[in-house]
Amino acid sequence: MSSGNGLADLAGRILQAARARGATAAECVLRESRELSATVRLGEIENLKEAGGRGLGIRVFIGHRAASTFTSDFSWPAVERMLDSASAIARVASEDPFAGLPDASELGQAEGDLGIYSPEVAAVTAEQAVEVARRCEAAALAVDPRLTNSEGGTFEAATSRKLFANSLDFVGEYRRSSCSLAAVPIAAADGEMQRDYWFSRAHAPADLDAPEEVGRIAAQRALRRLGARKIPTARVPVVFDAPVAGSLLDHIFQAVNGDSVYRGTSFLANRLGELVAHPAVTVVDDGLRWGGFGTTPFDGEGVRRRKTVVLRQGVLESYLLNSYTARKLGLRTTGNAVRGLAASPGVGVGNLFLEPGDQSPERILAGISQGLLVTEFIGMGVNLVTGDYSRGACGLWIENGELAYPVEEITVAGNLKDMLRNIAAIGNDLVFRGAVAAPTVLVEGLTVAGR
Repeated sequence: MSSGNGLADLAGRILQAARARGATAAECVLRESRELSATVRLGEIENLKEAGGRGLGIRVFIGHRAASTFTSDFSWPAVERMLDSASAIARVASEDPFAGLPDASELGQAEGDLGIYSPEVAAVTAEQAVEVARRCEAAALAVDPRLTNSEGGTFEAATSRKLFANSLDFVGEYRRSSCSLAAVPIAAADGEMQRDYWFSRAHAPADLDAPEEVGRIAAQRALRRLGARKIPTARVPVVFDAPVAGSLLDHIFQAVNGDSVYRGTSFLANRLGELVAHPAVTVVDDGLRWGGFGTTPFDGEGVRRRKTVVLRQGVLESYLLNSYTARKLGLRTTGNAVRGLAASPGVGVGNLFLEPGDQSPERILAGISQGLLVTEFIGMGVNLVTGDYSRGACGLWIENGELAYPVEEITVAGNLKDMLRNIAAIGNDLVFRGAVAAPTVLVEGLTVAGR
């Protein structure tokens, strides 16, 4: 990768050239990355990819008119052409009184080690990636003779460097790394086939779960789906297994996303300060959580990341905002701007999570006489305007506090407004495997539609 000083010098030159072309404000982002991916299926290499890339994006403002362009060519003639294009587009763009850079007082970055980069990731070789993927798949297939096929074992590693600068004299830079390991075995018995998966993710290879452990769990998850049945339609308690409970937070995020709120397309619009969920529910977005998969020292506009309580004991306390949506709503940015190279910033999460409760998943299940444990959702079916919720699912039927048998071809239906209020238990098993995480969650009174 290029030196940090080289990227900063280029950014400064770009901003100066933008002002020379009449821009009243400007920002640029420069990104370099390396990716390595290996997939092994039935012991043989199915896919091996190693790639590097870089990109440069700029956004210029002429008053309240804005335009964005990007390129992968860092040569100065290419940059000048990009600046010329952006300036020309901005002059004819529609004026938006809310467009502009963040207030200078909001700019800044967290100092010190945030636990998001390990140089060990860049040192991983293709041979090592293949070997780890092969061990993971082999461990899965060795668990039981009914595991006869596989969609593969996969190891991925990536590193990136990002530099962001704007005409308010902000310059920030950080590196990130990530690696992951996954297995997807297929179980077969009595003419039936079922698949499932498991994975581990970390910032450093040494922090991944052992390949044999990932393979073993993936195998157990696939085996427990054999013999799946259809069930009669019923209104029962539904337990969201921790790996899928994060989907509830995805819906909450979409509802508190400033874009949805100011457009009036969210069922949580205009509800700040109201009790919208069970008092046991506290949802936090922490963009500075050490080692978080969504952690960065600053957001996509150069605003310092922060910790924001979205729901506190069921009360809607904050939306998640970038500077544009904050202006639209007459609020302050929460440091949740995200942006690629080409477009204006959107709104994203830092590390969004549901605070854990004090019950183990086993204790939650033990209190249910009849219900459903959802282990996978299929497709989307959520209306954020009304809160209506209907998603295909599969999982395990609960009888007298124990897992009785697998079920499939079902639909879980309700309304998010009611679901948030009817959260009856929250598990103590919060584990971060991504930027959105939740423990096991029990929701009362959902309709499970079967045969």
